[in-house]
Amino acid sequence: MVDIRELGVVQYEDGLKLMKSLQAQRISDEIPDTLLILEHQEVVTVGPRARNDGIRPPEDYSTQAVDRGGGLTWHGPGQIVCYPVFKWGLREQEASVAEIITKIEQWVIDALGMLNINGERDHRMQGVWVDGHKICSIGLSFLRWVSRHGFTVNVNTPPGRVEAVAGCGLTADTTTSLENLGYEVDAQAVKQALLDAMQFGPVTGS
Repeated sequence: MVDIRELGVVQYEDGLKLMKSLQAQRISDEIPDTLLILEHQEVVTVGPRARNDGIRPPEDYSTQAVDRGGGLTWHGPGQIVCYPVFKWGLREQEASVAEIITKIEQWVIDALGMLNINGERDHRMQGVWVDGHKICSIGLSFLRWVSRHGFTVNVNTPPGRVEAVAGCGLTADTTTSLENLGYEVDAQAVKQALLDAMQFGPVTGS
């Protein structure tokens, strides 16, 4: 059973507090697996890898330090954010973080396929890529195998904003949006495809 919560636009700090609360509840089995679907106002989250390497976005971006894996991740309008507060290891192919990342990548690839968009993996970095560009970032943090944070899908982000943020090991313009690549698809269609492609059990909520 997965409880789906579509929250609209959420301040990043409020989303972080909610994730931490839900993670504690999921660890104690007070709630089922819960998927948060939302959008943030513009902010670039800075993971430990980026901090250790001294990598920062351009100066005109707000930033927020986070404890999930990975480097820089842009959040903002036109991006779908999914936070799976899931207890992993209860299903097949969830024995390691790498397997969980692969499972999420396949989830997004399957959803894009439903929209006739060819999503792929790329050796340059985890996530999902379309036409040689990264459109989905994944970064998780675990406590007792219950996850916080999650993944993003860039649908129709403001021109030039996500493109200017260079992820760890990537150059600027590598990460972009589906719209910038010429795909005409709205965010609601992508959300529905993600729900249709989810293979983690029945869903509740709306």
